[in-house]
Amino acid sequence: MEKTRETERDNGVAAVTEQQQQTFKDGSICGYDSLHSLLSANLRPHLFQEVSRLLLGLNCGKALELISLPESVKAISSEHDFDLQAFCFCADKEFLREPRVVRVGLIQNSIALPTTAHFSEQKRAIFQKLKLIIDAAGASGVNIICLQEAWTMPFSFCTREKRWCEFAEPINGESTQFLQELAQKHNMVIISPILERDVHHGDTIWNTAVIIGNHGNIIGKHRKNHIPRVGDFNESTYYMEGDTGHPVFETAYGKIAINICYGRHHPLNWLAFGLNGAEIVFNPSATVGELSEPMWPIEARNAAIANSYFVGSINRVGTETFPNPFTSGDGKSQHADFGHFYGSSHFSAPDASCTPSLSRHKDGLLISDMDLNLCRQLKDKWGFRMTARYELYAEMLSRYLKPDFEPQVISDPLLHKKPS
Repeated sequence: MEKTRETERDNGVAAVTEQQQQTFKDGSICGYDSLHSLLSANLRPHLFQEVSRLLLGLNCGKALELISLPESVKAISSEHDFDLQAFCFCADKEFLREPRVVRVGLIQNSIALPTTAHFSEQKRAIFQKLKLIIDAAGASGVNIICLQEAWTMPFSFCTREKRWCEFAEPINGESTQFLQELAQKHNMVIISPILERDVHHGDTIWNTAVIIGNHGNIIGKHRKNHIPRVGDFNESTYYMEGDTGHPVFETAYGKIAINICYGRHHPLNWLAFGLNGAEIVFNPSATVGELSEPMWPIEARNAAIANSYFVGSINRVGTETFPNPFTSGDGKSQHADFGHFYGSSHFSAPDASCTPSLSRHKDGLLISDMDLNLCRQLKDKWGFRMTARYELYAEMLSRYLKPDFEPQVISDPLLHKKPS
């Protein structure tokens, strides 16, 4: 009997390893697009319903409802093989305020050509790919859409090669002009995260999100507040911490903010956007499975709960291979790719509900209707702003910034008492 169990355990380990290899090769989860699709296919309906309740929460006491999209949009999704999902976040009916429903979209995508292709060809190809998906969002009635971090280029910051700086452009550069036409065409606000070149200040490079209004105008920009220096993420080789603070942009469809990528690991960064009145915060990202995947479903959802706003989390997909192998000072052998960008873009709501994620390995468009009245309703319910002790936090942070700071630690006097 014991030998049989050992054999089963050994076979189990072998099977898991095989599945992990499949996940690594094609980016799927054991052949499934997402955790949600894996659970749906393998659990009985009543079990899946209960697991979904625990994993995704309930919105106004019930599971999120699906949105019906035009058949023409579904046909485009099928023809061009990108994931398409749509859900609705509701709010309680109020007596004195009408519903404030806005339709929001997130786009995740892989690069369109190998990184060895001419830079102009790479850019042109990614424009063509994104235009098709943005047009699908426009045909679906999307009011605000956010693209992924540095969407115009491969996420080449692992290489530390400066030739990739050629993808940097001014705020009013080629990609902005391209999206301004689409914003005006679809009456849509577009958030465009790019590699910015500040031509007025010595050609300095920044990681920046450009906010384009629904009339095609540039509303403003936000530069990434927190820059990673973790493993292959050597981004400070190219740009440093941003200088734009925590701006909230008042658009025709609501107050929005952008917490770019690594900023999601910093709770005070999320807090600052909330204090400035954000109703939707977007987190355009580029992150890989080995580094951050267990954190991905947690951080944005926690931020939405703690700050009483909606969060849209976007991550690119695919494995990007570069011409020259690189190392990152972490003891690993040289390699030519970052690892797999696992997509899994999703929305989180202030009531702790969230959508299923987009595919882990395919391009995708996620659409959500959200009633912004839910933000204030949750503030009233939980009273986080009222019960917060900002004066204590401010005093603590003020002391912490001083060179003579001493942590407030009260030690047991018996810990350091010498035995008699």
